[in-house]
Amino acid sequence: MRGGDYDVVILGGGMAGLTLSLQLRHARPDIRVIVVERQPHPVPEAAHKVGESTVELAAHYLRDILKLKDHLDSCQLRKFGLRFFFTEGDNCDITTRVEVGTSTWLPLDTYQLDRGRLENEIGRRCVDAGVEFVSNCVVSDVALRPGEATHSVTITGQEGTRELAGTWVVDASGRSQILRRYLGRKRIPVEHRANASWFRIAERIDVDTWSNDPAWKKRTEGGPRYHSTNHLMGPGYWLWLIPLASGSTSVGIVCDDDLHDFKTFNKLDKALSWIRTHEPEAATKIDAHLDRIQDFRVMRDYCYGAEQVYSGSERWALTGEAGLFLDPLYSPGLDLISISNGLTSDLILRSLGGEDVGPLSAIHDNLYRNVAEFWRGIYEKRYPLMSSGRIMSSKVVWDTAFYWGVFCLLFFQDKFRTISEAPSVAANLSRLTQISYRFQEFLTEWSTIDRRPLAGRYIDTHAPLEFMQQLHKGMADDLDDAGFETRFAENTRLFEQLAGQLMATVMESYADDYSDAVVAQIQRWRRDPLVTEFVSTYRADHATNPTSPHWINLGDPEHPYGHEASPATEATPLVADPV
Repeated sequence: MRGGDYDVVILGGGMAGLTLSLQLRHARPDIRVIVVERQPHPVPEAAHKVGESTVELAAHYLRDILKLKDHLDSCQLRKFGLRFFFTEGDNCDITTRVEVGTSTWLPLDTYQLDRGRLENEIGRRCVDAGVEFVSNCVVSDVALRPGEATHSVTITGQEGTRELAGTWVVDASGRSQILRRYLGRKRIPVEHRANASWFRIAERIDVDTWSNDPAWKKRTEGGPRYHSTNHLMGPGYWLWLIPLASGSTSVGIVCDDDLHDFKTFNKLDKALSWIRTHEPEAATKIDAHLDRIQDFRVMRDYCYGAEQVYSGSERWALTGEAGLFLDPLYSPGLDLISISNGLTSDLILRSLGGEDVGPLSAIHDNLYRNVAEFWRGIYEKRYPLMSSGRIMSSKVVWDTAFYWGVFCLLFFQDKFRTISEAPSVAANLSRLTQISYRFQEFLTEWSTIDRRPLAGRYIDTHAPLEFMQQLHKGMADDLDDAGFETRFAENTRLFEQLAGQLMATVMESYADDYSDAVVAQIQRWRRDPLVTEFVSTYRADHATNPTSPHWINLGDPEHPYGHEASPATEATPLVADPV
């Protein structure tokens, strides 16, 4: 179905809108697309936006699907993974903190993005590909007419007012959420309540220079910490340090609203004071260059859901932050844009080809919102865990493995569009949801009996962990449909095994602790059917398919990484008699 002036009118020319328009033109070179952007272009480098750190899913989208590899390799920074430093004492000596991160460059590249530089480049490529890109222009009216061939969008800019007719309208306007307001829809509030503030500083804030300790420096001889997304973690908060290709450093504070009052870091002077209080070592590096601070921005209560993001029958879609938003930890923002743009493109291209996409849009809509809700379980109620290097070190490995083995595998293999056509994949995704929720809740329960702080150490998230290497490389394997279904089933079983491994190890580590709180918690775990299932899977599989214990760091001098369940433990029934 074609009609009017454009096949697609995209409201918003930031990352979501520009990438969607380029994806549509790559897929169908004759498609008529216009992008309307409020800000003038080109935008400044070190632009005033969040979303500078990519992980594997978004990197694949930008590099391979949108064909931006040349720009990413030459004009952006290659990323040395995610890196975490957990609180220790007064946080004045980074070498004493528990450090979690890779020691070598990983096979599949990710990038640190100077957003202004990237968006300017994508904007140029969109125009070269035939997209009409209108900047410095506002949307003054939207009239959706699902019963007619086209919708109407009125825009106003320097050249006056113009009415656009479009078969599809896509809202990519970010938190302005233009289409949502015209539809009369509300944001869906969620239980995860957190706030952020951040700024750019035109200076290299290099963690690698914070100490000359030889042992500390030797940990990452395979690559520079500076190129990592560095997270300084504490009770209910994290501070990010992200290098940009322009030479600036992005610095951000993210806090649980229940544990840190937003008013203590919602202005630049307050944010700097907050850093001096909680991260004094970082503060000394920032304070030396206060005259080089370029900007400041805040986001309050940034996490939200949506009641609907796609309508095939009415020919509209919401993508990026115009739809929903999770949390910046682990850098999922561009991942969600990548997934959403893929589903949106699928609907638009099928619709323009004459297909009735009403039923399919309901499937895509339900899938995308459920995936986001599933993903949000990683963050919701978990910020209090950030005070524990012991718990969080295992959580970081688990969350990364789960991301590679589930979300990335689905995206790299282009399976989000067709999950409904593969019953075994849908069933395993449902099982993975159950495994993930129970694992995350187990971590919270564990925190109620957590012991003294874990002593400073380095935990390599990749080299010594064979399952991490397999999951990382495996997401990009060339798999046919049958091979993918087999791999997805194997990964589902692996995560059940890993969950059981951690649960069994934690319970065994408290075997000699007879305090009331510990005994009561272990009994609750032993009576829990899911915990029983996961531990049984672990014990059944670890003899023939062992997984490294080194991702579990309990701090026991004899078993610093945790240890496999002993034969005696294997023979002991998990479900004990009630005390």
